[in-house]
Amino acid sequence: MHKAKAEKHELTLKIKVEPRSSRAGIVGPYGDALKVKLTAPPVEGKANKELINLLAKEYGIAKKDVEIISGESSKNKIVKLHGVRDVRDK
Repeated sequence: MHKAKAEKHELTLKIKVEPRSSRAGIVGPYGDALKVKLTAPPVEGKANKELINLLAKEYGIAKKDVEIISGESSKNKIVKLHGVRDVRDK
């Protein structure tokens, strides 16, 4: 039997980060964005680094495949995820 190969896709997300939270994690929808709580402070790129780590783990991709394309110094970011498997691919 022939197995279908899962396709890899790019996914672009609008993210609203909340740094210095007591817990890190994806909260859920926030307007037209995804709200993500981070424990790191927004200094010296610490919050961005934690965001990259969290998204890579959540989507099962390498950290190098998470790219902040807009909002590096803002709470509102646009992030591109490379190599995300389509959930419809089994």
